[in-house]
Amino acid sequence: MAATTANNHSKSPTTIYRKTDPPIYNQKQDTMHTITKHSVAFADWYSPETGIYKSKHKPRNLPTDPFLDVVSFIFSHKHNGISALIDSSTGFSISYQELYPLVKSMASGLHKMGVSQNDVILLLLPNSIYFPIVFLGVLYLGAIVTTMNPLCTISEIKKQAADSCVSLAFTMSEENVKKIEPLGIPVIEVPENVNLPNSSDFHKLISGNFDLPPKPVIKQEDTAAILYSSGTTGTSKGVVISHKNFISIIELLAKFEASQYKNPRWENVNLAVLPMFHMYGLSLFVTGLLTLGTTIVVMRKYDVDEVVKVIDKYKVTHFPVVPPILTAIINRAKGVHESSLQSLKQVCSAAAILTRKTIEEFVQSLPHVDLIQCYGMTECGIGTRGFNTDFFRKYSSIGLLVPNMEAKVVEWNTGSFLPPGNTGELLLRGPPVMKGYLNNEEATKSAIDKDGWYHSGDIVYFDQDGYLYICDRLKDVIKYKGFQIAPADLEAVLILHPEIVDAAVTSALDEVNGEIPVAFVVRKARSVLSQKDVINYVAKQVAPYKKIRKVVFLDSLPRSATGKILRRQLRINFSNTSKL
Repeated sequence: MAATTANNHSKSPTTIYRKTDPPIYNQKQDTMHTITKHSVAFADWYSPETGIYKSKHKPRNLPTDPFLDVVSFIFSHKHNGISALIDSSTGFSISYQELYPLVKSMASGLHKMGVSQNDVILLLLPNSIYFPIVFLGVLYLGAIVTTMNPLCTISEIKKQAADSCVSLAFTMSEENVKKIEPLGIPVIEVPENVNLPNSSDFHKLISGNFDLPPKPVIKQEDTAAILYSSGTTGTSKGVVISHKNFISIIELLAKFEASQYKNPRWENVNLAVLPMFHMYGLSLFVTGLLTLGTTIVVMRKYDVDEVVKVIDKYKVTHFPVVPPILTAIINRAKGVHESSLQSLKQVCSAAAILTRKTIEEFVQSLPHVDLIQCYGMTECGIGTRGFNTDFFRKYSSIGLLVPNMEAKVVEWNTGSFLPPGNTGELLLRGPPVMKGYLNNEEATKSAIDKDGWYHSGDIVYFDQDGYLYICDRLKDVIKYKGFQIAPADLEAVLILHPEIVDAAVTSALDEVNGEIPVAFVVRKARSVLSQKDVINYVAKQVAPYKKIRKVVFLDSLPRSATGKILRRQLRINFSNTSKL
């Protein structure tokens, strides 16, 4: 992925503004503007007859071989890449020449351990240069990967392992080994120090001595991974991702962007701070970028001071981030030497929306860096990608639809489609959209309609140039530092407290973290339960990023006529109270 340069937009249609319509931040004029509905001709990217928005980019030719797996697809690409993965703290690297043999060695070792097609392997791992090797080695055998945040608790691991039928786990640190062993699941510990010679079970797997069995027949439609997401509402669900999904994400994200620019893509250096267990990091650092010969510098633990040092040391050109990381970089950039961070060409932010203040500060602090936003979800891979040109600098937009993706904007009560300039729920359709939710036909039908449209739960609008903007969310999911938190998961923990009668969890805006979980609690009569008691109670049972940050005690929770908690009302009331 390269720094964005002028592209094929030679002329833009005239824009007419009207104060009553949705706001758009126009960086060139540094003011807030609005667009008039139906003010321009939308050519062939929007159909007023069907309500379908199409990508303004040319379609990509996706592989048609039904028996193509993502590992074979990745390593079928020819490039001049040298270093594939570099450990940021030690400098230890794995070359592209070494990478595929290591993947095959991993597959061979796993096969000897009894791993076979359709077995599910848990990766409870932080970022590591070994993560892609394990992931691709599992998929080589036709087995399936399920990933988790290594900070998850024993109860969370137990729940996901049972739901996805995990038969083997990879993790890092003795602490996590002890979390998994009581579940009766065999564990392979991945070394933290990549430099030390080791005779562990893991190093035996990647020793380079492999005797591969005949490769199983793997279809594009076969399941490659089960990633967990709360979707638009409710508890976490297993998102079933196929080999075809990954192949299309690679084509429409990494390869598509690389095809637009002149500089050799193997000269780019990406910094992997985003977690590889999350779809965002998985699609970039574990799969997509490896087809381009790009160097990936891997950081296991995020620290903003260390990030700046690593960018300068390894001449990082591309830095995918989430908003809290971007904010920290902006603040840190104010104190660095003028020669620092000069290698950066592009920063791409996703997982939550950047505020206008953050955008303005970034552009002022690092004017030489191209800032874009993109949009995707675990369920639909990649939907949009920022696209700045010499003419357009729409930093607050999440970009244009990527090739081969279609969208609709619908009125969320009636389902009627809406033209550009109108806000409604975003629906997406295209090859990256998931197969469905694991063992949950009802949730799948609720998320993907009979025509293949995935209902995102995000409230959006397209402007007159085909750029997409997010305004709000229908769904309840909380985005804390880019991580998804399902309110229902926290509510299930709260309601088990002996002094809590009723509970609801929703989000509150937070300048540093994006959003934070806020608990609204109804106590038993005469209970002396405090805010601190509630926060500590939940903290002992969930991963650190899921912790409740604030507690509000109420006499009762607002509910609809059907008994559904009115979280939106809670958010509004909390916001108004906080401003007092």
